Amino acid sequence: MKKQQNYIWPTVIAAALALGIFVGGKLHFADSPEKLFTTNSKKDKLNRLIDYIDYEYVDDIDTDSIVDVTVNQILEKLDPHSVYIPKNEMDRVSENMKGDFVGIGINFYPYKDTISVIRTVPKGPSYLKGIKAGDRILMADGDTLYGKDLASEDIVGKLKGEKGSSVKLQVYRKTEDKTFTINVKRDIVPIKSVEAYYMLTNDMAYIKVNRFAESTYREFKAALSELIKQGARKLTLDLRDNPGGYLGVAEQMADEFLKDGKLILFTKNKKGKINKIHATSKGRFEDKPVYVLINERSASASEIIAGALQDNDIGTIVGRRSFGKGLVQREMELGDGSAVRLTVSRYYTPTGRSIQKSYENGNEDYYKKFTDRFHSGELVTVDSIKVADSLKFTTPKGKVVYGGGGIIPDVFVPIGSNEEEAVESMDSFGWLSYFIFEHLDDDRKRYNSYSKEEFVQDFKVDDILFEKFVDYSVQRNLRMNFYNYEESIKLYLKAALAEQLFGANVHAKIKSTEDKMLQEVIKLDNPVVKQGEAETIESNN
Repeated sequence: MKKQQNYIWPTVIAAALALGIFVGGKLHFADSPEKLFTTNSKKDKLNRLIDYIDYEYVDDIDTDSIVDVTVNQILEKLDPHSVYIPKNEMDRVSENMKGDFVGIGINFYPYKDTISVIRTVPKGPSYLKGIKAGDRILMADGDTLYGKDLASEDIVGKLKGEKGSSVKLQVYRKTEDKTFTINVKRDIVPIKSVEAYYMLTNDMAYIKVNRFAESTYREFKAALSELIKQGARKLTLDLRDNPGGYLGVAEQMADEFLKDGKLILFTKNKKGKINKIHATSKGRFEDKPVYVLINERSASASEIIAGALQDNDIGTIVGRRSFGKGLVQREMELGDGSAVRLTVSRYYTPTGRSIQKSYENGNEDYYKKFTDRFHSGELVTVDSIKVADSLKFTTPKGKVVYGGGGIIPDVFVPIGSNEEEAVESMDSFGWLSYFIFEHLDDDRKRYNSYSKEEFVQDFKVDDILFEKFVDYSVQRNLRMNFYNYEESIKLYLKAALAEQLFGANVHAKIKSTEDKMLQEVIKLDNPVVKQGEAETIESNN
């Protein structure tokens, strides 16, 4: 049995996880800061040192940057998930976790140094003013939005503003070879955390959640309600690559599947105080089959849901061992617009297991444990997962589960070959999307006659488009045996086309036929009727 493979993305993925993993919320103190933070010699020592540097050091020094470095170094000594958020990052971080921002409602590429619209947010400000995919935005309120030296944050800053304020845009439309000016009124634009939802089979819904923001539970309930109307009696909840978010949102979502009084999780702080969270009676999917998809990049809030269901003998967890993050952070303001997310407690699943992996040897070793999975064989065979017997727990129905470094799924699905993962990574890291944008920019009218349903059912990527993609990739030094994976690449090209033409739902639905975990769910759900169909799809990978 092949247990080791070379994987091309683990370092990139680990870096992304280091920045993104979070579970917790904002901390609101009952006491005033003066009462909470009393003067002490440790604080005075740091303040005095900074003052000496500021006033007496021989050279001019930016003491703000020294403070930033000092705060980061202090937090690095604590744990991998206590982090500092500088003032200039707070708006972006807050928007992402809030789930919306005020802007003009476009997705764009800085294509050839010009803002090029990929698509507009349906019924958003730009959509209502007639801006279309492929349009170039040249100026905003007289400020130029093209050129090599213009950073993305500068562009975004010119397009954002106060709700109800207007921005005057100069737009070039390539398909009509004309330039025009319009005023767009800024409004609230959602940042969707429910990335996609649709009917996977006649009676099974599929919902993909990419993080747990303030808006996630509302989005989830709305998607679930719509799918129930379409006949959903079962659910596949996709938490793959979901790094976490707000603890309370994960609790609300888990509550949808658990009966009144069932334990969701409990937390314990440094004083030993235990806080137990139980399900209520309002869950809409308590007696229906649910499958939860996880992988090595599913962390914190994702693991809370998977652990709560697994420990209560609800549903089936499918995939690969999750990341292993069992710490809870609180966001605390530092008074100058910056903040820290400080670990304030540990959380435990209903059986009492902590799924936090060890971080006693520092951050570098901590994230190395993640990349080691790519080389140990763990992602290929479940037998390669080594867990001590002391970390063994038992659910109420007698199922053995483990703590100490992630949620081990009930049903294991191995990672694909290096080449298969490369094809997936070309999609997830935007390679295919950028190529498709160029293709549509040259020939957008070709697709005008397709409806969503017709595109999914009838459209096929031809050899001409495939060869163009191969040439595009080779010219940019991407090396792989494209022809061994021609059918997979063609399907991913179709999915990338669908995303830009019709949105994330159609993109996800097209990819589902190549998704090994989803095909495993179909087999598990109806092994007699569906197994042959799923195996046929798998054999084409």
